[in-house]
Amino acid sequence: MTATTLPDTSAKPAPRPRFWEIDAWRGVAIITMIVYHLMWDLWYWGVFPDVVLWDGFWRYWQRFTAGSFLLLVGVSMTLVYRRERERRGPDANLYPKFFWRGLKIFGLGMIITVVVTIAGVGYVDFGILHLIGFATMVSYPLLPFKWLNLGLWVVFSVIGKWLETLHWDGALWMAPWGITPTRYPAVDFFPIFPWLGVVLLGIWLGNWFYIGNRRRIPLPPWGGFFPFNALEFLGRHSLLIYMIHQPLLLAILFALGIVKV
Repeated sequence: MTATTLPDTSAKPAPRPRFWEIDAWRGVAIITMIVYHLMWDLWYWGVFPDVVLWDGFWRYWQRFTAGSFLLLVGVSMTLVYRRERERRGPDANLYPKFFWRGLKIFGLGMIITVVVTIAGVGYVDFGILHLIGFATMVSYPLLPFKWLNLGLWVVFSVIGKWLETLHWDGALWMAPWGITPTRYPAVDFFPIFPWLGVVLLGIWLGNWFYIGNRRRIPLPPWGGFFPFNALEFLGRHSLLIYMIHQPLLLAILFALGIVKV
């Protein structure tokens, strides 16, 4: 008698598809980030010495880019939290997943701090990667809540606006909270107040717009079509692109002779 091969009914369920709009939005932010950093390089090396990056158009461009990244951190955390809770049960300890992810991102931020310090181009004591890593580690208790996070966003915004007026010379350790020395040439600075509030706003958005891992409002299925699929690709590899794009930009500018040592 020959054995009969039965179909395997114990296979794990297929993973839920990603939401194309989240990856595409992150891809847009990657593009605007690269453009902004290209302009910064051209300003720093004297190609466009008169461009003003800290006010007007370019300030809003930079704020859109950073705000998009931070909002999407909050949205993505809510999706991961709910999917893991659904997969592993209501009593599972999910915090280690968020803690180690946050610690890894914070560590990458510290690498940038060291590189920028050695290069002597300014300060990155608490840049956007530091903030994202910190937020990923500390926001975990707030992930199940919706309106609380909206309220905390308002609180962080108000406190952050107030702290902008305070300066404490010789107390650089206060910079992550939003209190800086009078002269503080930071090239990447996103203090806890008010910017952690933007992540909390993203948690509110994720809990409001995505219910039961479904969109509250249907969107067209554009994820497989250009240019959205290209933006999705960029969004799925945003951390890697963030880490390598600036050396690549400088290499290209030097190779083309646009900037010179």
